[in-house]
Amino acid sequence: MKTPTRRQFLQATAATLLAAPVARAIEPLGRAGKPRLQLALAAYSFREFFGGELQRGAGKKAPAPGASMDMFKFIDYCAEHGCDGAELTSYFFPKSLTSDYLVQIRRHAFIKGVAISGTAIGNNFSHPKGEKRDAEIAATKLWIERAAVLGTSHIRVFAGQTKEIERDAADKLVVAALEECCDYAGQKGIFLGIENHDAIGSADHLLKLIKQVRSRWLGVNLDSGNFRTADPYRDFAEIAPYAVNVQLKTEIKRLDAKNSEPADLARKVKILRDAHYQGFVALEFETKEDPFKAVPPVLKQLKELFAA
Repeated sequence: MKTPTRRQFLQATAATLLAAPVARAIEPLGRAGKPRLQLALAAYSFREFFGGELQRGAGKKAPAPGASMDMFKFIDYCAEHGCDGAELTSYFFPKSLTSDYLVQIRRHAFIKGVAISGTAIGNNFSHPKGEKRDAEIAATKLWIERAAVLGTSHIRVFAGQTKEIERDAADKLVVAALEECCDYAGQKGIFLGIENHDAIGSADHLLKLIKQVRSRWLGVNLDSGNFRTADPYRDFAEIAPYAVNVQLKTEIKRLDAKNSEPADLARKVKILRDAHYQGFVALEFETKEDPFKAVPPVLKQLKELFAA
């Protein structure tokens, strides 16, 4: 076999590097064409009704008679109410979670014609360097593996909070953790969507954070109810071009407001259309009403808005 010359080796190496995707700081996704809003429902909407030993504690109250919930029943509910997707919040999986259980969930969803739009974890990347932060990164990678088994391409993640170090220092650690976990997620074709949550209450803060992350596999899990500013609709519109998943809530709470106010869902949908958003929009119902009674009318309203 003929040994390549040094020049041939360098040319081949350069060609490989040019062909490989280059990790760059996140930019708007640049979606073109008509918006495509696919209706999903977040399991978190029924958080009080998941029972048993769960990944993140049991419900706060006993499930209503005949209205208990598990992941199989939740997928059934999504199918019965015409949802395109089901967002399977990680908290409500069984504590003793096996790959076989995940495979059976994937099979059940397929049979029901419901896509698993994503899962959501409650990580905290703001811990100082050490065992706690390492454990959060390890847990995120574990859920990346689980998401791959489920057959979904999105995981909602948090930046988290801490009182141990200043926010700027914590954000640098968040960026490093996101890059490490995105590298791992990208190997499996999975996006991490960082949510405007916890320490992140404005579009300005979120953009400042994500623009430091060099990865093709990071986007925003855009939560319509978590901006704590004078005009949450402005923040929502500013972040929409970066969204890889959207969670719509039925209420918003403005900065310094004493109470929440009903969200203008039609306005939110218009913002997504104007941004040419293409992907899942999950209703995440958080008000105090019984979701079994309150969720169906909201799903109906969203279907009508998406079809308009």
